[in-house]
Amino acid sequence: MEVNVHEAKTHLSRLLRRVAAGEEITISRAGVAVAKLIAARTRSKSRPMGMDRGKIWIADDFDQPDPELEALFYGPITTEAPEQTSAPPKRKKKT
Repeated sequence: MEVNVHEAKTHLSRLLRRVAAGEEITISRAGVAVAKLIAARTRSKSRPMGMDRGKIWIADDFDQPDPELEALFYGPITTEAPEQTSAPPKRKKKT
């Protein structure tokens, strides 16, 4: 069935009942088809457990820290004590 935009707006509820019954409806503007009303697919209520078994792999150490990545965020991690540096000499204030 084909209807124009005005008719589709005016009789949307009626058209949706026909679509739910299995009919496809084309909506046209100035004689050119622009949309199609079709029934929505119904989803199954639950997915079976294990349906992706064997398709996904996770490494045993996936949650271990990555030194390279941590170095990018926090700088290199060293076990050495930081060097002691003396403070720069203070400048005299001009009076």
